[in-house]
Amino acid sequence: MFKPLRIGKHEARYPLIQGGMGVRISAGSLAGHVAKCGGIGLVASPGITLNSGLFNGKNYMVTNSQALKAELRKAYEIAPDGIIGVNVMVALSDFEQLVEAAVEGGAKVLVCGAGLPMTLPGLTAHAPDVALVPIVSSVRAAQLIAKKWDKSYNRLPDAVVVEDPDTAGGHLGEKMENIGNGDYDQYATVRGVKEFFRAEYGLDMPVIAAGGIWDRADLQHALAEGADGVQMASRFVPTVECDADDAFKQAYLDCKKEDIGLIMSPAGLPGRAIISNQQDIVAYDKDHASACTLGCLKKCTYKETRDRFCIIKSLDRAQRGDVDTGLIFCGTNAWKADRIGTVQEIFDELFSEEAALEVPVEQSKAA
Repeated sequence: MFKPLRIGKHEARYPLIQGGMGVRISAGSLAGHVAKCGGIGLVASPGITLNSGLFNGKNYMVTNSQALKAELRKAYEIAPDGIIGVNVMVALSDFEQLVEAAVEGGAKVLVCGAGLPMTLPGLTAHAPDVALVPIVSSVRAAQLIAKKWDKSYNRLPDAVVVEDPDTAGGHLGEKMENIGNGDYDQYATVRGVKEFFRAEYGLDMPVIAAGGIWDRADLQHALAEGADGVQMASRFVPTVECDADDAFKQAYLDCKKEDIGLIMSPAGLPGRAIISNQQDIVAYDKDHASACTLGCLKKCTYKETRDRFCIIKSLDRAQRGDVDTGLIFCGTNAWKADRIGTVQEIFDELFSEEAALEVPVEQSKAA
């Protein structure tokens, strides 16, 4: 029923990318097991050195790249022949270094969001087999990237991820006031991106739908609406193989629909998370007079004015199990988690021919 997903020179058995979740939520274990099951596994590079054993409090930039390579090695130990990539946020201070480390570490795919990765082909010119995949939320953003890459580097994306800001977790590529107002149509954007590349370049560009994909019905709906595959992140958190602490996973099981909402990140981007502990996150940095010691973002209101909170340290606390003062990013469907399962069980549910073959699309839309 499901066609393989080909991105550049790499073909995954199933049309699924596991979304990158920063600060060691999706590290070597999760990415490796997703790749082993036939999907594309992504190690998320932001803050990957934290809780890695390499960071001593003063060597963040150096060890971030080292830790990324270590997690890629771990992933390939799990899935030696798998398709394993890296998610790199453009907004990171060490964006260029992490791209270099990802290539050196053997990443087969680079997925880049939280900004437009205009220079990415230049950074990877020495590694033409590495597939380059930008994340966008509009046809306009895809056009800007493609035209810049074509003109400056004679290169086009190998695929494009279209992220729905109304449902996706983590940092979102849209203005706060435009999220959830009913104007955004993800699959019109998917089809628009495909049509642009077809009309402008004569290419059938693989376009991946991201945001709000939880079950087989969502997957089938995405493919029926014109997507070539899906990117799923939150669904993989409540698994044995996810790299987060068990308390982080339990927070997904415990949260209710109304616990999930929007925050304004100090990165200057809206983000979706469990918001029931927002006051405690902000209070932690005030109570501890926390300073910015890592400089992880190119632009950060906490670094500049101490406004809001230190996002990387709050994400790190949550990853380690402090779900009271830690930030827990998630998509709108995280409340649907009801048990800790395995990556293989998710793939069986999504792709197995023995699973329920037809779920009404209306059920998916109503979920």
